Amino acid sequence: MEFQIVLFYVFAAILVIAAMRVITARNPVHAVLFLVLAFFSAAAIWMLLKAEFLAIVLVLVYVGAVMVLFLFVVMMLDINLDKIREGFWNYFPLAATVGVIIVLEMATVLLRGFWRGEAQNSLVSTAHIGGTKELGLLIYTQYIYAFEIAAVILLLAIIAAVVLTLRRRKDTKYFDPADAVKVKRSERVRLVKMQAEKSREK
Repeated sequence: MEFQIVLFYVFAAILVIAAMRVITARNPVHAVLFLVLAFFSAAAIWMLLKAEFLAIVLVLVYVGAVMVLFLFVVMMLDINLDKIREGFWNYFPLAATVGVIIVLEMATVLLRGFWRGEAQNSLVSTAHIGGTKELGLLIYTQYIYAFEIAAVILLLAIIAAVVLTLRRRKDTKYFDPADAVKVKRSERVRLVKMQAEKSREK
């Protein structure tokens, strides 16, 4: 067995264990850290498959930005774990059904890919699957409409996140930027004339 195949099985095992710990960890901070480990393992597998671009994007975008943001948000929130665990078994049948459907769909796609063979299933050569040129040609030619739809969905998600978090609360200080721009110089500082007071010594 080659050393590259051994590394693949090691990284794949770490990826599976980390993914299982993401959904089984009781502490949300630990779940996020296991998800970071899963992304790193997936990036290592991409590197073994000579897909350097995809591996670097996975590390920079997800591990370097998205997961760090998730980690800070989870750590800053005051999450009551006991309250979250109360309704776990109520949602378990629905969650199990969705999980089984996802596993069946993935198994169907993988088995179909093995039956059809690698020659008919691949659009580009596996030696150049991680190159920026080949990805650019596929994205901006064959998958241009899907790429544009994904961009519009992400833009709507950003706008929705801003709208949902932009709310006025009574316990926070808030001022209208338009009023701050319209203010005049005479309104910033008010000079009050007062008579000087002398201390009286007894």
